[in-house]
Amino acid sequence: MDLLQKIRTIPTEPGVYLYKNAEGDVIYVGKAKNLRSRVASYFHEGRWEDAKTGALVREAVDVDYVVVANNKEALALENNLIKQRKPRFNILLRDDKTYPYVKLTLGERWPRVYVTRRLRKDGSAYYGPYFPANLAYRIVDLIHRNFLIPSCKVDLTRFHPRPCLQFYIKRCLGPCVKDLTTPEIYQEAVRDVKLFLEGRPTDLSKSLHARMEQAAEAQEYERAARYRDLISTVEQLQERQRIASAEGDDADVFGYHYENGMLAVNLFHMRGGRVVDRREFFWEDLPESPDVTADASFVHDSSSTCHPSTVCHPERSEGPMQFADSTEAADESIDPSAGKSRRPQDHKANSGSDFHPGEFFSALLKQLYIGQPYVPRNLYVPVDFEDRETLEDLLSDQVASGNARAARVHILVPQRGDKRALIDLAGTNAKQSYDQRFRVLKPNARKIQEELRDSLSLPDLPKRIECFDISHIQGAETVASMVVWEDGRMKKSDYRKFIIRTVEGVDDFASMREVVTRRYKRVLQEQEKTEQEKTEQEKTKASMPSLVLIDGGLGQLHAAAEALESLEIINQPLAAIAKREEILHVYGQEKDPIALDHHSPVLHLIQMIRDEAHRFAVTFHRKRRQMRDRSTELLEIPGVGESTTRRLLEHFGSLQAVKQADAAALSAVVTRVQADAIRNHFQK
Repeated sequence: MDLLQKIRTIPTEPGVYLYKNAEGDVIYVGKAKNLRSRVASYFHEGRWEDAKTGALVREAVDVDYVVVANNKEALALENNLIKQRKPRFNILLRDDKTYPYVKLTLGERWPRVYVTRRLRKDGSAYYGPYFPANLAYRIVDLIHRNFLIPSCKVDLTRFHPRPCLQFYIKRCLGPCVKDLTTPEIYQEAVRDVKLFLEGRPTDLSKSLHARMEQAAEAQEYERAARYRDLISTVEQLQERQRIASAEGDDADVFGYHYENGMLAVNLFHMRGGRVVDRREFFWEDLPESPDVTADASFVHDSSSTCHPSTVCHPERSEGPMQFADSTEAADESIDPSAGKSRRPQDHKANSGSDFHPGEFFSALLKQLYIGQPYVPRNLYVPVDFEDRETLEDLLSDQVASGNARAARVHILVPQRGDKRALIDLAGTNAKQSYDQRFRVLKPNARKIQEELRDSLSLPDLPKRIECFDISHIQGAETVASMVVWEDGRMKKSDYRKFIIRTVEGVDDFASMREVVTRRYKRVLQEQEKTEQEKTEQEKTKASMPSLVLIDGGLGQLHAAAEALESLEIINQPLAAIAKREEILHVYGQEKDPIALDHHSPVLHLIQMIRDEAHRFAVTFHRKRRQMRDRSTELLEIPGVGESTTRRLLEHFGSLQAVKQADAAALSAVVTRVQADAIRNHFQK
């Protein structure tokens, strides 16, 4: 049965259709209220003149379909199939790793809290997502300081001889050492953290009040004081959240700029009436697709921000801009019965007729929000699209299933007023993003630092990066290098060379372990100096960097991590970049490697640092090898050893210069007896 004959047998019910090529690969997934009508429409003679549809029709040789009960089920199934099959003619969003969650490892004997970017079925409780990106880190830090639950990577399946620094600075209960805490005390702290992260401050306050009174009656006044301080912190957070919630509803605002087949989209996250963060998306070569979603391979999401947590936290409403919460009447959003009136954005140049904004935003919103744990109440988009009402119903049902008191989700297309001004502002920023990306403008140094922090989940802006590399030939003359990037530039005065001393043969992992151990053992020793003895330069050199970068893969990364753990250095940001694949592995997130876009300035910065470490290591290795090769003949002279040979070559620069030197010149470097022996050897 050929394709056209098969199309005639497709039912007229709602469902999802899948076009396949000659190899049997799914190349396009779509949904329809009437499957037969929609699939047959691709073969109407008038549509073949459209280059986008023609590209799909020429390649498709088969079509499959799945019948569903209604259009909402078709939307959900279409989204799932696109994410599973990744058809090249659909808009392809990567699995978003930029949403920060707080993970409470309830499956462990001693639960800990972490910031993570991926939800897994591992018995842990996940809370979030949070943004700005550092909000999750601030929440985890608050948990460390107030509830004393750690985030360390220490093996807690066994006891250790002494605790780490976090215990001494009162940010951990010390479960790693026997008798520092008890399972009962630790589980009590875990229950408090769980109530805090679940957004149940009232229950938490009641529990803390009861324990404070109990401790006071038992005359344990220090413990009672700690509960009192914790109650004060919880109540302050609750009050600040109450104020933020009264300022306005949550909303996501979209704007875009399309030009020359390239598209930039900006997404503003508004929480409590304030714009708290922004995301950027880019696509290339859009006109070569069957519709706006076709063949639009997703290029890059440059932000590490995401939707806010469903848990109440005061920090979530912080942001650089604030807007008045205008009424719905002032915005005159599109009503379903009001037709398809549109106001074009002033900030896009629609060169070419192949770009259909409505179809694009229909596909984008489905993949951004269907199946996500949090969807804001309002989504403001610049254009209307066909299945907007159905998507509203689906997202509203999705939100209601997770929260009985959740409000309905609205997808609005404001035409005037403050909300339209927000869309125009997002469009203006999309134009700037387009210029920054596709016109190859040099990005701001601080922006690169922020993107690096967000991409690698760093707790703070990176100020200093130390990068290590190993160099050798078949295990001979193995050396290592450390280069330093600080405040936007390479700091050559802090570069270091290492000669590997404890490793025989080819073992890059052991070599990396030795180098990292030697480097940061020295740093710890420097930190033990009194503050009066240190200069500002020494303080910088004796502090841990914002990021330790390893040139290599997972093996080198874990070797470096073992070295840091042996020195009891925990929570040190550590990452590795593998050659050729250019994939970043962050320690603690090895199962989720980061593949940055090849245009990304963050990737360019990391590559530049990595390449500089490689150059420095190779240069040192070549110098060592040349000195070894040149020293062979000198070592044959009686009375001349390796140290004497090294002094001669460093002084004269080459073996030929040593041969031509007279006795007086040689005597300036070695003893008179050695000088005579050298002269006699070469004269013979």
